[in-house]
Amino acid sequence: MAIHNANPATNGDVYVPMDQRDGAESVVWFTRDLSAEGLRKAFAKVAATIDGKVAIKLHTGEKHGPNIIPRSWVAELVEKDLPEATIIETNTYYAGDRDTTAKHLETLKVNGWTFCPVDITDDEGYVELPVEGGKWFDTMAVGSHLPQYDSMLTLTHFKGHMMGGFGGSNKNIGIGCASGKEGKLWIHAQTSDNGETWGAQWSVAQEELMEKITESTKATIDHFGEKVVYVNVMRNMSVSCDCEGVAAQPVVTPNVGILASTDICAIDSACVDLVWAMTDAGLVGNHDLVERITSRHGLRQLSYMHELGMGNWRYQLLDLDNDEAPIAAADAVAGVVPFEG
Repeated sequence: MAIHNANPATNGDVYVPMDQRDGAESVVWFTRDLSAEGLRKAFAKVAATIDGKVAIKLHTGEKHGPNIIPRSWVAELVEKDLPEATIIETNTYYAGDRDTTAKHLETLKVNGWTFCPVDITDDEGYVELPVEGGKWFDTMAVGSHLPQYDSMLTLTHFKGHMMGGFGGSNKNIGIGCASGKEGKLWIHAQTSDNGETWGAQWSVAQEELMEKITESTKATIDHFGEKVVYVNVMRNMSVSCDCEGVAAQPVVTPNVGILASTDICAIDSACVDLVWAMTDAGLVGNHDLVERITSRHGLRQLSYMHELGMGNWRYQLLDLDNDEAPIAAADAVAGVVPFEG
């Protein structure tokens, strides 16, 4: 591993509207159907390249986490569409109920992730994957089991995040595939070339953190190539990540729907746009999430993914509930209702 002395950008608190973004467009599919059927419908649009030994990268949450993707939805998806798939996770960097494999496995049982195999991919250490074109890293440490898989469905609960501003597909992979004691350390703390910490445990924040998360993600998605796809579930969106469990802040943002894409930058950009569009649609409830994203400079995740060639931050949103007709973000959220607890 080599860690470089780099300078982060400074635009992560500035929202860039679609008409000010450059580059090509990707397709993002959208359904308002927040159910197992809706999840399967969204996945079907991106399922063509998912074969062989399949990993489902899912944030399974801390014990009794109230906002995680419903287990019954994932169980039905696995049973009907991916019967041989394995959910993959890594141990956490922070101390808690998932920082060792033994504690992590117990938490999985408590939360009901028992309907298919779950692989803690860093249980036996880590391997390093190259980061092509990164300015912070040459390689990233991921769970040693990760290369054993042929393809990966990134199944993400889109929500806020204490440090990242928001947690979409980028955070799910960049933090969630990084090994707990190595990769996550490199991302979250200032370290030397040999991995020794010389800054505080959580010393990395704002643009530098977003860029390091994104470079970590790039290592994994470059490894899988065309055999990684993305489904984001916009439901029970607190400003808190599922890593906060029962301590998560209350949900106030309206539920929106489920999105799917083969482009990670496009799908996370679409989710952010849907949150911003709530204001134009006359909805209330997005203020706290918008503030969380901008105050942490989380929008740098989107622009840096685009700069690194990981995907397009321009996209066409296709409405699965209306014959795949193109739909604007404001129209997509116009029919949602405020969260009622």
